[in-house]
Amino acid sequence: MFTRGEVLIIVPTYNELENLPLLVAEIHRQVPDAHVLVVDDNSPDGTGRKADELAAADDRIQVLHRTAKEGLGKAYVAGFKWALAKGYKAIFEMDCDFSHRPEYLPHFLELLENADLVLGSRYIKGGGTENWPLSRRFISRGGNLYAGLVLGLPYRDLTGGFKCFRREVLEALDLDALISYGYSFQVELTFRAHRKGFRIAQLPIIFPDRVRGKSKMSGKIFKEAFVNVWKLRVGA
Repeated sequence: MFTRGEVLIIVPTYNELENLPLLVAEIHRQVPDAHVLVVDDNSPDGTGRKADELAAADDRIQVLHRTAKEGLGKAYVAGFKWALAKGYKAIFEMDCDFSHRPEYLPHFLELLENADLVLGSRYIKGGGTENWPLSRRFISRGGNLYAGLVLGLPYRDLTGGFKCFRREVLEALDLDALISYGYSFQVELTFRAHRKGFRIAQLPIIFPDRVRGKSKMSGKIFKEAFVNVWKLRVGA
């Protein structure tokens, strides 16, 4: 079992002022001993200031301020390096918009007892999506199938961003050598962990559409994913 102070949940933010305090409160209802690192990319809506207020009131919350919006991958890499430097043993990726439900956090930690990386999966038995238009479901399913076929990976949900790593996985990956920082960032992390022989488990999750705030997805991110999957295949 992971003990107090060993679990860190990294939450990247950009204009998540409404969601952040609600999410942090729910995280601590589910896993009271977990620490939260908010990685804010200089949100113009004041998310970073709100994060500082939350941290001042609760020593389980820390904030990492970045000066610009450089992509989800770079925010996570900054958070990973911070987590490793601080000695955390179980390190989560988690979105701030409640598409990643905090109720799953204890289940991730249970699976991590016998795994090195746990993937939250929408596409195994028991998983799914809620309130997604048909076009989004088609793109997501197709993207996962495409990445799995190109890279020869057996996991059903490669593009999902709800994950938990043992620190040994992140220590073994060359974080400065990652080539993806958008949509394909999640694919690359799993691919590199798989190639190094780490034990990877899958946890079924229900993934609802966000209720508050605006999605960060764009055509540029999808284009990067299409190209980078082949870069990983060729460079592997």
